[in-house]
Amino acid sequence: MRRGLLSIYAVAISVALIVVPEMSTYAASQKAVDVLNTLAVKGRAPKTGYERKEFGQAWADVNRNGCDTRNDILKRDLTNTVFKSGTRDCKVIGGTLLDPYSGKSINFVVSSSPIIDIDHVVALSNAWQTGAFGLSVEVRTALANDPLNLLAVDAKLNRQKGDGDAATWLPPLKSYRCEYVARQIAVKAKYKLWVTSPEKNQMVSILSKCPDQVLPAN
Repeated sequence: MRRGLLSIYAVAISVALIVVPEMSTYAASQKAVDVLNTLAVKGRAPKTGYERKEFGQAWADVNRNGCDTRNDILKRDLTNTVFKSGTRDCKVIGGTLLDPYSGKSINFVVSSSPIIDIDHVVALSNAWQTGAFGLSVEVRTALANDPLNLLAVDAKLNRQKGDGDAATWLPPLKSYRCEYVARQIAVKAKYKLWVTSPEKNQMVSILSKCPDQVLPAN
């Protein structure tokens, strides 16, 4: 038993040694524009090698709370939440979402035609092309399941966005754009990703209307 525990500790330590150098920390009180100016500016790298599996198991239970990440985010972002019985309040089957991208209230019921998606605020293929290709699988898995990078949103708008960055897609609800851009900056800062020149220009333009916008809680 002791040998088994030592093996677990050894694995945990080795993972930590891999993960820590590839991630950064930041203070949520920092202004988004200030952090944006610390990010490297480069062109998009090739999409060569990108596959969803490069970011680990989809919706992994990374926080080991017994619920997968998708349901964790639904629980966080929905109100009037309804859970499937027998799942220990893990499986969300209904609720109400105030969609941050449109401002509309959406009544969510599990169906074959999803009306709510969990959006990667920094799309995974965008992350891949702006530096994530060089991260370890452990860190890419963390990025794909990080609540900082996830929002429950209108499925149609999520599909419309695709893997676009701020230069090619912004939420139609203009009053949310400052928060949206700040969240993208926070994710890129945390995982040491870069921005493209058009992306940064658009972010600067958005933040010029809200110069005191701070980063979201990490």
